[in-house]
Formats: sequence, C-alpha cells, structure tokens
Amino acid sequence: MCDLCVIETVKNRMLTERPISRRALLGSAAVTAGSLASGAPTALVGGHSAIEDLTYVLDQDFPTYFGLPGYSAKSKYNFADHTFNLLKLSINEHTGTHVDAPLHFSADGNSVDEIALRDLIVPLCVIDISAKAEQNPDAQVTPEDISAYTAKHGPIPDNACVAMFSGWGRHVQTAKYRNADPDGKMHFPGFHVHAATMLMEETTTVALAVDTLSLDHGRSTNFATHYAWLPTNRYGIENLANLDRVPAAGATLVVGAPKHRGGTGGPARIFALV
Repeated sequence: MCDLCVIETVKNRMLTERPISRRALLGSAAVTAGSLASGAPTALVGGHSAIEDLTYVLDQDFPTYFGLPGYSAKSKYNFADHTFNLLKLSINEHTGTHVDAPLHFSADGNSVDEIALRDLIVPLCVIDISAKAEQNPDAQVTPEDISAYTAKHGPIPDNACVAMFSGWGRHVQTAKYRNADPDGKMHFPGFHVHAATMLMEETTTVALAVDTLSLDHGRSTNFATHYAWLPTNRYGIENLANLDRVPAAGATLVVGAPKHRGGTGGPARIFALV
C-alpha cells in the first residue's frame, strides 16, 4: 500500500469510526480478566500483589558494550502534517534491556523467535553480590554464591531465571557503567563460567540475567560464560533494571522477548510479578 493511501486511510478512520465507550472498554477488560483466570498459568492470576518494571527506557544515549550508539529513531510521519505519528527505528539487537538468544553465541542454536513461550514466564531468583561488587568491579557470581543463596532460600526452582544483582544500575547514566580503563578494558561484574556450569549441571535453570552489559564480567576476553551457556539452548538477559525492588525468591519473571525471524536477541519489555 502506498504512503498516501495509508495517510488517507488513517484520516478517514479517525473521522468516521465511533470512539470506544467506557462501558465497552470495561466490559472488554472484564472478559479478558475472566479468560486469564480460567486459562492462564497460576503465577499470573494469584500469589502476587505488585508488578515491578525491570526494563530501562531505550534511547540513543543508553550505554552499549562497544561504546557506540545502538539505537536511533527518526520521525517518518508526524501528527501535525499527517494526522498520525510513526518512527523509523534503527536498533542493534543487543542494546538496552535485551535478550541474548542461544544463536547469539552458537552456530545453530535457537533464534529469539524460537525460544519456548514456557521459558519466558519463569520463577526469578536474585543473587545479591552488591557488597563485593562495591569493593571490586570485577566481581563475579561464583558457585559459592549460588550455594549461599540456596542455603538461605532453598533450591533453585525448576525452569528458573537466575539473576545477578550487583548494584551496577546506579551507574547507568554515567561512563562508570562501561567502566573502561585507559587501555579500553571494561570492568563490571558478571557470572563466572563455573557458576554457569553449576546451574547447568545441578538445576534446570533456563536463563541467566545480569544488571550489567554482559553475562561475562567486563574484563573477559573469551566470553566463557556466553559460550558455555547459550549453546545449550538456554538464553540470557542483560541490562536488567530495578532488581533491588524484587525479592531474592518468590517473584515470577515475564520476558516480553521480540519475535523477529532468525534474531540473535533483541530489546525486551521485562517485568516481575511480586
């Protein structure tokens, strides 16, 4: 359809279609709620009292692993001239709060559109290493951290996401988030490969998540955790926000992963039911 046709169609609909009434809107919401209660996973309809947004707002200034802008938006249509707004986006898949699909670090792993839906609504376990990250920006989640977590909170639930809370989000508006030294080497926390291996061998964890730019700590030169974790068709999440607002155990993570064919990942809207 031509651009002019699109514009005229939108104009005509704005002039001719009846607005949705409050009664109709509330009725539709009631039907949706009833459907959710009758057919959705239990985690979505009971046992939670709040929702926490774990997603950063994506803009051209959000820090990236390579230090270059990973997002841009250009207005293609605007309301004043065309009676509707439309942006043309340019996005690096691995920018902002985003998913790492298995394909990101494997030859033939699942692409982001192939991640099973059941693996996108999962128990959330938050391992707090903020105290040691405060002392050492190169801190990592270790097997000992996992053992300490399970000793306090019990076993990692089936099909969980295990997240690192390092407190690094407080730096997201500054150069400290990348924390590059004069030689260009970055310093921020991540998962040690031995911790990833422990989770693979002893649990059914489906996702690792971090509040930093990478599953691997910033000093990594071989991406050992990426290469250990993703080729097993597990996925990762990077740049999670607000992990300090969710409990260490008991929350449910909802990952609104993108679904573009063959994608190696992509920005996602992610939130926790707590």
